[in-house]
Amino acid sequence: ILAMTVIHLLFLHETGSNNPLGLNSDADKISFHPYFSYKDLVGFAVVLITLTALALFAPNLLGDPDNFTPANPLVTPPHIKPEWYFLFAYAILRSIPNKLGGVLALLASILILMVVPILHTSKQRSLTFRPITQFLFWTLVANVAILTWIGGMPVEHPFVIIGQ
Repeated sequence: ILAMTVIHLLFLHETGSNNPLGLNSDADKISFHPYFSYKDLVGFAVVLITLTALALFAPNLLGDPDNFTPANPLVTPPHIKPEWYFLFAYAILRSIPNKLGGVLALLASILILMVVPILHTSKQRSLTFRPITQFLFWTLVANVAILTWIGGMPVEHPFVIIGQ
């Protein structure tokens, strides 16, 4: 990929880009080597020096302080969370104390997402002139956003109630 990127940049600066108008683009072309090579080298050097200084002088600066707590096999650490796209499902599972009820609620939420396109039978595909459907769509979006936020929060009083 890197080699193809370099070849693409070289050809772009030597022959110019796509020219649908047919105008002469020689005035826009400059030689690649002295200008862009030195610019890239300076940028690479700045990034390398910054990362080296960070790694040598402050190695724990970007670390997570939860990684230094003693291990307890009986308790899941609070910083362990599922990926962001599973947080709404995590909030649904946590909001119902019964395990079977949580799984059924999760399956019902996925079923709702599967049924929504089937229920959309109008010949008019846009929601612009359908205010009730528009309201229901944005209610669904807000619901998923709130559940995603709740799934990333700890299991404490206000968050559990909001998730239910």
